[in-house]
Amino acid sequence: MDHVQQFYIGGQWVAPRTDRTAEVIDPATEEPIASIAMGGADDVDAAVAAAKDAFESYSLTSKQERLDLLDSIIAVYSRRMEELADIISREMGAPLSLSRAAQAVAGLGHIAATRAVLADYEFERQMGTTLVVREPAGVCGLITPWNWPLNQIACKVAPALAAGCTMVLKPSEVAPLNAVLFAEILDEAGVPAGVFNLVNGDGLGVGAPLAAHPGVDMVSFTGSTRAGIEVARAAAPTVKRVAQELGGKSANIILDDADFAEVIARDMAGLCTNSGQSCNAPTRMLVPAARMDEAAAIAVEAARNIVVGDPRAETTTIGPVVSATQYSRIQQLIEKGIGEGARVEAGGPGKPDGLETGYYVRPTVFSHVTNDMTIAREEIFGPVLVLIGYEDDDDAVRIANDTPYGLSGYISGGTERARAMARRIRTGNVHLNGAPLDFNAPFGGYRQSGNGREWGEYGLDEFLEIKAIMGHDA
Repeated sequence: MDHVQQFYIGGQWVAPRTDRTAEVIDPATEEPIASIAMGGADDVDAAVAAAKDAFESYSLTSKQERLDLLDSIIAVYSRRMEELADIISREMGAPLSLSRAAQAVAGLGHIAATRAVLADYEFERQMGTTLVVREPAGVCGLITPWNWPLNQIACKVAPALAAGCTMVLKPSEVAPLNAVLFAEILDEAGVPAGVFNLVNGDGLGVGAPLAAHPGVDMVSFTGSTRAGIEVARAAAPTVKRVAQELGGKSANIILDDADFAEVIARDMAGLCTNSGQSCNAPTRMLVPAARMDEAAAIAVEAARNIVVGDPRAETTTIGPVVSATQYSRIQQLIEKGIGEGARVEAGGPGKPDGLETGYYVRPTVFSHVTNDMTIAREEIFGPVLVLIGYEDDDDAVRIANDTPYGLSGYISGGTERARAMARRIRTGNVHLNGAPLDFNAPFGGYRQSGNGREWGEYGLDEFLEIKAIMGHDA
């Protein structure tokens, strides 16, 4: 890691224009592993200027040139996969096994999926005498989170490159080291100078000036709903396009004809993946009210099988949450749930036995939760499941939709019944009977979960403007 005290601007590793730094903390040890440079408005100005200069030529490159560039990135990324997995595990606490199998792989998956979309993408369409052309949106500000860092970086950078855009990336200052490695990969792969730029920093110092910058044509943001609102406010005076993937409080409906033992155990384990730090996690499990105690017993047993511990240990299921701030918020919400009358079936406040150092959270199961409780309304972002009872299918749909969010949903049970219910759930995604994510399908949410879509063809569409050339074939 030779460049943690530099930014990547205009195809060069350059010194920051400020003297601010921040420590990157290993959440398993609570010790710093690196100190990064923190940028400011002047660094943003330089990066946007470089991207603007590069746009004139890069926006005119051919589809084949962009395909070749993505192929080069895929080759270099594949060679450095182990480095990426290792640094993600160290900076945000994911078990090394998860970093290898999912965190690092997700980034490569999005690049490869975008490459496949680009190969068959039609940028022009004839409509009578009018030619409709899809053109690159321009200079893009990309702001990404810490929880699935390469997943979110790659699903923005790859389609932006495929569209012919240039960009400035601000990754999370909590887990920025993987982004530095990613910039090294793009540099080695031969991305033209100024097409991709990296400036580290926090939301106030870099995120806000990037979103507000008059030289930025589009902002793509992933993070909390609260921060997304601030990004939209900053972007509004320049009327730039803003695409947002924000928070969630996804309902997971277990129908009465589902195999409770299999499905609840599967979904408790799935919720706890990445220590519960996923915006689309199935955190509200809706079960028939008459079977609440049965469902709780199965969830408790599944929680006992989750091994919390050192991310480097082969037996670890989940590592720590990312930071002291995140740990404190989760503890406050667990206490809030207890105070509001939810029943703690497993876990609860405090750290697991024997894990005094590190931001470790006990896998927690709450039962007899009502949908008006804080733990059913707010995104906890930790390994915490809430069980809510419903009376019938209509009641389950009502509870599922009774949320300000709308990112994802889950339904397990008879196929036709689940399909019909999926059409009634007001979310951007619905998973039926444990179906996994699909990198070619659109990802994004309704309401306060954001706007726009990422991944696959729909992700590429976001980075394109539409022009009508009338009389083209008169």
